[in-house]
Amino acid sequence: MNTERNRLYTYRWYIWGILALAYVIVFFHRVAAGVVRQDLIKAFNITDVEFGNLGSMYFYAYMIMQIPSGILADTLGARKTVFVGTLLAGIGSIIFGFATNITLAYIGRLIVGLGVSVVFISILKVLSQWFREDEFGRMSGLTSFIGNGGALLAQFPLVVMVTNIGWRLSFAAIGVISLVVAVLAYLIVRNSPEDMGFDPIIKKVEKKNVSLSESIKNVFSNPKTWPGFFAFGGMFGSVIAFVGAWGVPYMIHVYGISKAKASTFTMIVTVGLMIGSLVVGTISDKIGRRKAPFLAFSLVYTLTWVILMYVNPGRMSFSLLYILLFIMGFSSSGFVLSWACSKEVNNPSYAGISTGTVNMGGFLFAAAIQPVIGYILDKSWTGKLIDGVKVYTVASYNKAFLICLIASIIAVISILFVKETRCKNIYS
Repeated sequence: MNTERNRLYTYRWYIWGILALAYVIVFFHRVAAGVVRQDLIKAFNITDVEFGNLGSMYFYAYMIMQIPSGILADTLGARKTVFVGTLLAGIGSIIFGFATNITLAYIGRLIVGLGVSVVFISILKVLSQWFREDEFGRMSGLTSFIGNGGALLAQFPLVVMVTNIGWRLSFAAIGVISLVVAVLAYLIVRNSPEDMGFDPIIKKVEKKNVSLSESIKNVFSNPKTWPGFFAFGGMFGSVIAFVGAWGVPYMIHVYGISKAKASTFTMIVTVGLMIGSLVVGTISDKIGRRKAPFLAFSLVYTLTWVILMYVNPGRMSFSLLYILLFIMGFSSSGFVLSWACSKEVNNPSYAGISTGTVNMGGFLFAAAIQPVIGYILDKSWTGKLIDGVKVYTVASYNKAFLICLIASIIAVISILFVKETRCKNIYS
């Protein structure tokens, strides 16, 4: 019996490892566009609004697919869902890399978004089957930690890669790697311990024969679902807008530094997010609370936006700026608790749909915020150009980043309405 249990506990880490690798690819594509902004603007002769829309194609696709992703995770299973999704992401990345016009670039980016959109919900579904409830917050945080490694790769390492082989070959190479990960997912991942002949790890809740529409209705009509939706949206949407699109241009324009140097500042946000993801999940599981750490992290995160925008903007020392941006990333990691909150206030049978619903909030906000920032910047442009690319002032960025501050405040208010579950599903 102990031998079988040991085999189960060992194999679940193989499954998680492959899925985490797929999630690295998800995060890479999530933030890579910001680093190659100048390359894309020159290659396709586009405005910053169009650049914002190009970045948002990923998020629009991701947002639209969150409910279908939950349905696929609950029905088709994580193994096949991740296989097909990562395969599509690889194809989309290759199309994007070799796009000859902006339309093909949009299509490639859209396919990438559709592909990677199914990965994380499938991971949460696997975690709900292969790990105990009191491990879920910690494992969600660990998954976010590893996934953010992809965001790290899309910062300074991507700058180096693009410098050496160009942005087109760089994205094509990532596409090929994605295809390899897709095959590994199909070969190794299993949906539940029962698929391997093991006994289930978690206590099964009696499952009623409920139609798909009824499942969605139950999740949507549950008022406890929605605070997590807006909390995740406000925190995730704003930090991703900075790391994935506008942080590098902000540092280049406002502080007058190179793209390589600028990417180290967005990279430090990602490092903070990675470490914070481990810390907040562990704290939450240890103290048996979701709401208190969620609220504390969101308040600190909101404060970092206030400091960035209004405390000596454009003249802050690099050492203080590194510290501030690390804290921004660290505190933004509080959003990882939104997945646990959504799972624990809905029937476990709807785990995929409930987490997909909340996850949709983050990508709705991210998709909306990025082009709005581009629009505000374009409208406040003073006419300055460097190498044919528009340059904006600190005042322009502060106007644009106000939407990020508002989003973070929405998150704080939403968390006040989060149901405290004490780290247990209220239906168990």
